Amino acid sequence: MVFSTPDAFTTRPTLRGSFGMAASTHWLATATAQSVLERGGNAVDAAVAAGFVLHVVEPHLNGPGGDLTGLFAMAGERGADGALGADGAGDAGAVRVFDGQGPAPRRATIEHYRDVEGLADVPGSGALAAAVPGAVDAWLWLLAEHGTWELQDVLDYAIKYAADGHPVAPAVVTTIERIAPLFRAHWPSSAALWLDADGNPPRPGQVITNEAYAQVLRRLLAAGPDDGTREERIEAARAVWKTGFVAQAMEAFAATPHRHSDGRDHAGVLEAADLADFRPGEEDPVTLEFRGYTIAKTGPWGQGPVLLQMLAILEAYGRLHGLTDEHLDPSTAFGIHVIAEAEKLALADRDAWYGDPAFVDVPLATLLSPEYATERAALIGERASAELRPGSPDGRVPVDLAAFGEIGAGKTGLVDDIDVEDEPVSDEPGTDATGQTRGDTCHLDVIDAQGNIVTVTPSGGWLQSSPTIPELGFCLGTRLQMAWLDEASPSALRPGARPRTTLSATVVSDADGPLFTLGTPGGDQQDQWQLPALLRMLVGGWSGQQAIDAPTFHTTSHLSSFWPRVWEPAGLVIEGRVGESVIAELEARGHKVTVPGDWSLGRLSAVGRDASTGTLWAAANARGAQGYAAGR
Repeated sequence: MVFSTPDAFTTRPTLRGSFGMAASTHWLATATAQSVLERGGNAVDAAVAAGFVLHVVEPHLNGPGGDLTGLFAMAGERGADGALGADGAGDAGAVRVFDGQGPAPRRATIEHYRDVEGLADVPGSGALAAAVPGAVDAWLWLLAEHGTWELQDVLDYAIKYAADGHPVAPAVVTTIERIAPLFRAHWPSSAALWLDADGNPPRPGQVITNEAYAQVLRRLLAAGPDDGTREERIEAARAVWKTGFVAQAMEAFAATPHRHSDGRDHAGVLEAADLADFRPGEEDPVTLEFRGYTIAKTGPWGQGPVLLQMLAILEAYGRLHGLTDEHLDPSTAFGIHVIAEAEKLALADRDAWYGDPAFVDVPLATLLSPEYATERAALIGERASAELRPGSPDGRVPVDLAAFGEIGAGKTGLVDDIDVEDEPVSDEPGTDATGQTRGDTCHLDVIDAQGNIVTVTPSGGWLQSSPTIPELGFCLGTRLQMAWLDEASPSALRPGARPRTTLSATVVSDADGPLFTLGTPGGDQQDQWQLPALLRMLVGGWSGQQAIDAPTFHTTSHLSSFWPRVWEPAGLVIEGRVGESVIAELEARGHKVTVPGDWSLGRLSAVGRDASTGTLWAAANARGAQGYAAGR
């Protein structure tokens, strides 16, 4: 096998044990999940508790007004005779997609945004960018359907951190500092929550609280009947969220004009009825067989299938050129070149063909077919492409992607401050004249001793998304910025349609069932950062921590999913640890290389089981000094 060997150095060991494992983008969320496992909860109980903690400790990366997607598999309970119990009958170990992506509100039409609001694009901040908040309702649904704990026990962790406080992470402070001018000038409710009486942001490590959100969670708990069942108490909390004071407060806020990223004041279109209509749930994943493994992703209402397309194109490239593994090696200039070119082709197909299948006909079977992958792989040449090149599955004519975006500086994906999803568009780093700042996402993974496994990427509702709703202690999300105000796009803005999210966790299975999870924040980079790690693990035989620590890269030669929709032809962002000679060869191939630092890209985490021993393992990213794994 031709493939690089891992560096001897890793930032930390791959954790191994047999009881349970958790990993996430914040140490308090990881510790919360592990605490739940230690107290007898299953992987779902642990993930939900950690998810609510992430609302509190990473408010610049996700919030209760945001959304989430993920995957999970429940092992099912076995009796003394080894037979599956009722909960697992027939589908024990089956991977399922967890859909907490809210759709566009019923009044979110292209005509309203263009003709009434005078917009060419959905803004990057403000209530007009808000999809129906799906995160909280989805977490509660998952707990009711597949968890075992009482809601009180699950929410106690987040309530304590919100009411009693937690030491604020430096990245949160950096975000507040960047957005503070907008808070002071236009978003006073956010200033009241995130700035002190003198208008100053908190200091790193300062204990901060969010009593308003703690009170929201207490009121959700109070809605449940004392003499009812666990499920009835959870459903009562969901009802209050969807139809009670939370939904009413969101509607009232959205109706009040406030500053958006276009520099003007607008009212939003979200109404309480939109929350009442939302239904989270589970569905079948989209899968691809790769080197004896099954890779599971969301459907094309998310960007998940692009990872499957990338893998299919890379395998086809190997067949076309008689190669084994050398084109899959993300440590060499040749491997990075081929991988980046495959990423460009898959991302172009994402933008030309992906959308909510309830509203558009996505030719997914063809996009993932070996024949189409071979057609796409034949386009990879010796030099970097600087074009947007969507394909023509089934002979269809793709939309003109060049008409949708404009050339501009690409995303670096820096994590020394915060990861990049929204582009800075002025000379002041990280913010423009309206205070628009970069936001990102969280991620968490949990596996328990019974083999239940959960991977979720919560996002949206960042503190910089829109003004804080005072009585709730959080703001609305901005996922609608991924929808186009053009009917020609498959991801055009449509009432009731899910915006084509970038949230994209992964489950890898073998013949015995789910093997491991993988995910990261990073917007358009999520699947691009997962790809090299997967190749190192599945082809190179690297451990999870080795693959996560290894230098990574991504292309910016594609349309950004986020406002203001720029792209950088032939752009390639790469960590300097790959080596000067590798970078020089990539530049010679025509890549416009940006080196943001040695440890700057990706926030991957993963949990899994060892197929040979049956033991469990976990690994987490060291970049940004915030993500951790735990377990025993």
